[in-house]
Amino acid sequence: MLLSVTTTRRPAADLGYLLHKHPARFQSFDLSFGQAHAYFPEVADDRCTGCLLLDVDAVGLIRGRNPDQDFLLAQYVNDRPYVASSFLSVAIAQVWGSALQGRCNDRPELVTTPIPLEARLDVLPVRGGETFLRALFEPLGYVVEAVRHPLDERFPDWGDGPYFSVTVRQTITLSALLTHLYVLVPVFDARKHYYVGEDELEKLLAKGAGWLAGHPARDEIARRYLGNRPSLYRLALSRLVQDEEPAEADDEAGPKDKPEEVLERPISLNEQRLGAVLAVLRAAGARRVIDLGCGEGKLVRELLKDRPFEEVVGVDVSVRALEVASRRLKLDRLPDREAGRVKLLHGSLMYRDRRFEGFDAAAVVEVVEHLDPPRLAAFERVVWEFARPRAVVLTTPNREYNAVWETLPAGKFRHADHRFEWTRAEFRDWAAGVAGRSGYAVRFVPVGPEHPEFGPPTQMAVFERSG
Repeated sequence: MLLSVTTTRRPAADLGYLLHKHPARFQSFDLSFGQAHAYFPEVADDRCTGCLLLDVDAVGLIRGRNPDQDFLLAQYVNDRPYVASSFLSVAIAQVWGSALQGRCNDRPELVTTPIPLEARLDVLPVRGGETFLRALFEPLGYVVEAVRHPLDERFPDWGDGPYFSVTVRQTITLSALLTHLYVLVPVFDARKHYYVGEDELEKLLAKGAGWLAGHPARDEIARRYLGNRPSLYRLALSRLVQDEEPAEADDEAGPKDKPEEVLERPISLNEQRLGAVLAVLRAAGARRVIDLGCGEGKLVRELLKDRPFEEVVGVDVSVRALEVASRRLKLDRLPDREAGRVKLLHGSLMYRDRRFEGFDAAAVVEVVEHLDPPRLAAFERVVWEFARPRAVVLTTPNREYNAVWETLPAGKFRHADHRFEWTRAEFRDWAAGVAGRSGYAVRFVPVGPEHPEFGPPTQMAVFERSG
């Protein structure tokens, strides 16, 4: 089985530093199931490819095994030595382990730099078809090419087999690419060569940190990766759901005030914020609006009161928050005509989702500050490159204004889940960069009473594209 990774970022030979392998050397490594070979078939300034070739010892796999444990013929007639499977994940961890973990002492800046990468799996068994294949990789932002092979070229009447040659492309860090392959390749493997126990559960959660909880196919990935073991699968899902939920989404005992709302109540900042967003959306002439990070549905509720908004969609990564929103909006009691105007979707702002496309406007209200800074680039691509609405309205706290609230300790954020809070200058720099990279114009609107020194409590950016 063969995995090749190619980059076209100059100087492309830096791929050798990232993989911790010398491009001029052919190296072999002994593994428990055979040998792995690492080599570079092409090395040039504008293109470099590193390969991981597995030579699986098919006889060694069955030596010493009890024939009663498995179907005897299947021990000799199978595709294990030739297709990408759980063996490949083990080889990635052992041969390209430093790259998988994101370590590079010689070129440390490369580790965190997204570069154009292409990974090719020569033969991948995809039981579930091309649709399932794309459902796993495309939400992560990959461009997928898949070529299906016939069951037997000598007998075309037999039809296509389950085997594909798969190429995935994206500008991404090498560590992230290998992590996705490490987790997803075993998902296609219905017969893993190792025991699936709690160790595999911990590996899944560790390697899936930051992306698996919000993946649309999360449940199926976890189920297949863990060998369809119900106890492990349920435990994995419970822990993934906990990881994705912000603290304020849990209000099963009834509505609770968010910490920042307690601070803001004397000046009714939340109402002013929603009113400002609605005013911008109305002025933009939007008819179809998507609320990205809708939480408990406060903005969705206000949008539904306004008849010109013909379609309103709320999206959130937290299932529990969506359940709260559904209850508050009383979706089960709405007349058919009203129910047709609104929809709630479970999704992540970290991965491309075609359901986000085609809207007149997107609202991102008090969401961006909950994202880890390294994930802002992915968020930017999802909204401004892929979804690409005519207008984007985004609000976030103004950190400078925190000094006005006497009850907020110095240096503390308005909410424990905030990963950062921008000053006015920091927000303008970030928003201007987004606008310049994506072909939007951006203007800034203060929200709330302005302090002569610290400015408004909430800052808003309105992005608009002409085409």
